[in-house]
Amino acid sequence: MNNQAAVKSEVLGWQASLNLSFAATSEKTLLVKRQHVGPLTVQRPFYPEGDGVCHVYILHPPGGIVGGDCLAISVDAKAHSHALITTPAAGKFYRSSGEQAMQIVEINVAENAAVEWLPQETIIYQGARLKSVVKVNLAATARFIGWEILSLGRPASNEGFDYGLADLHWQIYYQNKPIFLERLQLDAKAFAARWGLQGFSACGTLFATPASSESLVAVQSLIGDTKGRGVTRIDNVLVCRGLDNRTDTLRHFFEQVWAIVRPDMLQRNACAPRIWAT
Repeated sequence: MNNQAAVKSEVLGWQASLNLSFAATSEKTLLVKRQHVGPLTVQRPFYPEGDGVCHVYILHPPGGIVGGDCLAISVDAKAHSHALITTPAAGKFYRSSGEQAMQIVEINVAENAAVEWLPQETIIYQGARLKSVVKVNLAATARFIGWEILSLGRPASNEGFDYGLADLHWQIYYQNKPIFLERLQLDAKAFAARWGLQGFSACGTLFATPASSESLVAVQSLIGDTKGRGVTRIDNVLVCRGLDNRTDTLRHFFEQVWAIVRPDMLQRNACAPRIWAT
């Protein structure tokens, strides 16, 4: 760790990075590299499934991100490895006086490898200004499941999202060619509008690839006539979305979707990280 780089600048905020690399052995996937600068690190690997999948929890000790902070996370899953990455608690983007906070995640998944990117929900405080980019690079036989669950404002404290801006990017590449590119800008107008979030404080998206038509039908059956839920399949990328007044309800829905697509894609039943139960 570079101690000088870890010093917080009054102008720039925390500049933190975390580089993780996973490799498969005959018995299990190992976390073979963890390099960090600043307040961003991981706990030791866990193996709750008992047969090789490496579960890792990303820690951000400050507990929240403010204007001027920049967090960069890089994940490299080598051939035949399988990593599930989550967080021990909800992430937070705090109100900004004007500067933008940034979080950049790049995930590289090699041949026959799998990555599950399943962070707990992110709370975006009213007045926050942030840019988030998640870029996923997939080899020909790579597999990926990921989600992003957001809570805008703090409804339990009667706080909406009357000002602020969340600039959110998802980029999925297959053999260096883009197969899904999305940019979502959420401000007060988008939060309230009928064409936007319609005032719902919780929103989220789940991606899974390569997903089968059977998974699509199963998720459609799960949704039924439930309002605020939707799913589609673009080529072999399953995209599931949700709106809700409660983040915990929305997250439960995505966990149900995960429990459907994981056995089909990865030949494994859903095994929730232990930290989710604490």
